[in-house]
Amino acid sequence: MELSSCADALAAAGTALHPGLRMAVAPAPSSIGACRVLFLCTGNSARSPIAEALLQQRVPAIEVASAGSHPKPLHPNTVRVLRGYGIDLTGRKPQHVDALANQPFDFVITLCDRIREICPEFPGGQQVHWSIPDPAASGGSDRDTYPEFEATAAELDTRIGYLLGMLAGPRQSQSLQEAK
Repeated sequence: MELSSCADALAAAGTALHPGLRMAVAPAPSSIGACRVLFLCTGNSARSPIAEALLQQRVPAIEVASAGSHPKPLHPNTVRVLRGYGIDLTGRKPQHVDALANQPFDFVITLCDRIREICPEFPGGQQVHWSIPDPAASGGSDRDTYPEFEATAAELDTRIGYLLGMLAGPRQSQSLQEAK
């Protein structure tokens, strides 16, 4: 079952049980204050740069970075699929996770099981894990693997939509407490 279908089913179940259990609407990007988010995967050539670019496009006010444990050059399909979202990654260089060591992040999101196992500690960061398959893993031609890149970008875009609630959550709670 697709993530958005699960969310719809959960929302319907909550509403059916009691109107007070209706799921909240996702916050507007403008309601999300300054924070830092780091996406990690093994190669920093597909999943993490896609996630970084999609979140940065949705909420330009936050600082987003990505890195990998074994960086590889940006995959051509990463560039192609993001063009469909109106994002240009031409000239983007992958970076090693060590380049960001000891920097504080509000959220550190690991996108593959391998990086999760070796993920260093980041000060103050809440660690979240999304196990997303590597779209380039099949080893086929760029043409053959492009549909996997499209599916990966769509999955990440959906998950980022739900992440927005987490990014706004503590700030919204703090604002509500300050208003009392």
